[in-house]
Amino acid sequence: MAPSLERTPSSTPHPGVTDASEVPELRELLTVDEVAALLKVSRSWVYEHTRSRGGMRVERLPFIKIGKYTRFDPRSVHEFLRRRSKVA
Repeated sequence: MAPSLERTPSSTPHPGVTDASEVPELRELLTVDEVAALLKVSRSWVYEHTRSRGGMRVERLPFIKIGKYTRFDPRSVHEFLRRRSKVA
């Protein structure tokens, strides 16, 4: 007899999470073009700042790889800018 593929009412979409308040909030991710437009820089600048050639990892623009696609969490982009801003 083949195993059942039906979900039981008690199963959750997030294994190990029993309380709905523990499910992480999914925010819309930004594309390279959107980050470039937001920062008013070129696409190559965005890609260059995702690499950590010799520099500290903290200085790198945080990104998420989804297959071949590079995406950015808006909160991480904001934090990157905050770290790089200079207070006079």
